[in-house]
Amino acid sequence: MTAEIDFAAVENLLLAAGRAAAEQTLRLFRTPLVIDNKLDAGFDPVTEADKGAESAIRALISTAFPDHAIIGEEWGRTGESRYSWIIDPVDGTRAFISGAPVWGTLIGFAVDGVAVAGLMSQPFIGEDYLAVPGRSTYRRGAASQANRASGLTDLAEARVFTTTPNLFKGEHWGKWEAIEAHTRLQRFGMDCYGYALLAAGHADLVIEPYLNTYDIAALVPIIREAGGAIACWDGSEPTGGGNVVAAASPALLAR
Repeated sequence: MTAEIDFAAVENLLLAAGRAAAEQTLRLFRTPLVIDNKLDAGFDPVTEADKGAESAIRALISTAFPDHAIIGEEWGRTGESRYSWIIDPVDGTRAFISGAPVWGTLIGFAVDGVAVAGLMSQPFIGEDYLAVPGRSTYRRGAASQANRASGLTDLAEARVFTTTPNLFKGEHWGKWEAIEAHTRLQRFGMDCYGYALLAAGHADLVIEPYLNTYDIAALVPIIREAGGAIACWDGSEPTGGGNVVAAASPALLAR
């Protein structure tokens, strides 16, 4: 399926796009911002950083791969192709506007609807989590190392992340109560950074409902290439979004 793809070029573009996005986000992080709300009821913030970063990423992709589709949180979908780039320019905008460095830029590359390469860039900390087929890598400055999920199989020992338990209120509340009762600890407010920490072996489960494709696509290969497992709750492919669970091992995912 991917033999015809030049993944060296894909990797180079992911890193270049991450740097281009950082030029837009870092100058605005922890500064006074105009915050727009995308919802009539509720709060879904967007800022100049989100819009500028996605525009910068799109410009690079359109130049390097003009025949590929692009799907972004802020500007929607352009093009039709079996190859698609899926962008969340600032995943964790609430964290961004609160000054907390757990937001990140997510860029995924999918073939026939399955993400096979991706980047999670946290430029304030200076960390990149990047995956291409056969490799998931952590980079900080000149240092790099392979990502390795913990491999945990015992649910009772699991360290669990979710953005907030409030996401489960209503039809899924019983599921969250069961997870909380049967796992070792729970931490909240991590956004995309929690998935990256799972890939690096520092967490064992990330469970979240109602994700969009741009929330998760980039993270799918980062976790899988690190030896972790990720799926929708019904076992289906998570690249397109939905109710998602990421786990430190296939055995833990099956629990």
